[in-house]
Amino acid sequence: MGGLLDSIKPSQFKSPATVAVLITTCIAAFLFFFFFYTTVNHHQQQHHTITTSLQLARPLTKLKHPTVILISSDGFRFGYQFKTLTPNIHKLINNGTEAQTGLIPVFPTLTFPNHYSIATGLYPAYHGIINNKFTDPITNQTFTMASHEPHWWLGEPIWETVSNLGLKAATYFWPGSEVKKGSWDCPLHYCAPYNGSVPFEERVDTVLSYFDLPDIPVFMTLYFEDPDHQGHQVGPDDPQITKAVANIDRLIGRLIDGLEKRGVFEDVTIILVGDHGMVGTCDQKLIFLDDLASWIKIPVEWVQYYTPVLSIRPPPSDQSVSEIVAKMNQGLGSGKVKNGDKLKVYAKEDLPKRLHYSENDRIPPIIGIVEEGFKVEQKDSKSRECGGAHGYDNAFFSMRTIFIGHGPRFGRGRKVPSFENVEIYNLITSILDIDGAANNGSSCFPETVLLPHH
Repeated sequence: MGGLLDSIKPSQFKSPATVAVLITTCIAAFLFFFFFYTTVNHHQQQHHTITTSLQLARPLTKLKHPTVILISSDGFRFGYQFKTLTPNIHKLINNGTEAQTGLIPVFPTLTFPNHYSIATGLYPAYHGIINNKFTDPITNQTFTMASHEPHWWLGEPIWETVSNLGLKAATYFWPGSEVKKGSWDCPLHYCAPYNGSVPFEERVDTVLSYFDLPDIPVFMTLYFEDPDHQGHQVGPDDPQITKAVANIDRLIGRLIDGLEKRGVFEDVTIILVGDHGMVGTCDQKLIFLDDLASWIKIPVEWVQYYTPVLSIRPPPSDQSVSEIVAKMNQGLGSGKVKNGDKLKVYAKEDLPKRLHYSENDRIPPIIGIVEEGFKVEQKDSKSRECGGAHGYDNAFFSMRTIFIGHGPRFGRGRKVPSFENVEIYNLITSILDIDGAANNGSSCFPETVLLPHH
């Protein structure tokens, strides 16, 4: 497993040829973002400041060190911010930088893999949290969302990076933040063990209280379970979602007010993101594995995860992985399996490379990708429910979430193209002006989004 991370080389060890490729990539990225800004700004009719290449980061006026608050609103699908009046979120948007068509999550578009990708800049295959629940085939141990043993959590999350440099970090709920690894020991008063019953207002007020300390943390996290909670129950288009979004906006307003009262709002960098989107699921969108029995039997014991990322680990047998995959796809494509054409099965090494979902033993050898909104079950239980789900291919627009950055190094009223959340780690280290760990993000990406130092 260590070899996976070893394959991500720090920039100082890159060969001249690799450096040339990176420089070319950075130039191309810069030109792409430049022409994107030019086009967007040409068509914008709002009377706000138009970003130009001459803008510089605004100097700090009260804080001694750049400070970042990273906020996650779980399941905040891109577009929710337009469902109702969100004056506080739009205050950040209008005076900051927004991914114009949303933030792209990593695959699978699930809570724990994505939160840890945001924190580390690594794809799940490299940071090890490949699902919300999975079994390690080497140790036969099972990971759950309550697992805090360090061996599960690879890579270096941003709070550990900050701590390694002798700076102070504070985490108010974030998957992986309770894990004691490296110099990070989840310090008392600066690392809250997860407790979903803690009122959202208390979470905001606790983060605000850090600004009353003589030694203010330079990095903080804040996490809200909503609107994911409502999305699973009612889908993305129910009035409950509108109510939940309005509440998140109110909480952002509470945070802004508290920072303004302390005179630090313009000094603090706020990054507001979600981990994934949400799509409606309903009765008729079901695929049953037992319907494949005429081609191949898939026992319950083989299946580690049903939906929406079908994950199968067959025991050693006379049938190879490729044979099992071929038989499953033959049945699914026969026209005799209900909704069979909505599921495609792969040997993991044959998955589309853009998913970055093969280079880890924890990922089962057979992966099934379902179409948007469909679900896989073992058999028809006659039980029917409608609601919402995520975890699907990150190419689906419904899986996108939000990225909003406000602070000294974010241009006011700036729109940037969508990007993957593995880029956020490098954005934060650049804002904090610290060296980060090796990761899957692009080292030149921050230059395309952030204003240069004053």
